Amino acid sequence: MDGADTPQPNDPRKDSLIEYPSSFPIKVMGAKVEGFIHAVTELARQFDPTFDAATIELRDSSKGNYLGVTITITATSREQLDGLYTALSSHPLVKIVL
Repeated sequence: MDGADTPQPNDPRKDSLIEYPSSFPIKVMGAKVEGFIHAVTELARQFDPTFDAATIELRDSSKGNYLGVTITITATSREQLDGLYTALSSHPLVKIVL
């Protein structure tokens, strides 16, 4: 065994382009319905208790059927970001997470 499949300390799979902690914007698109912004806010707070809902940015789609919500959380780890992306993506009101 030459260890080719074992990640080495400088393996790019382990490297992160993000320095933690840092402010990290996440764009969430969903149907423009009651409860959408609240749902996104609650999920953000689950993963970042310091999340400030006053920092949310909103943008309507061109036809007004969808709403873009940008949240900026304090990212503390890759696991935190992965968990938040998974929670947002699996929410029934969310269409896309970027």
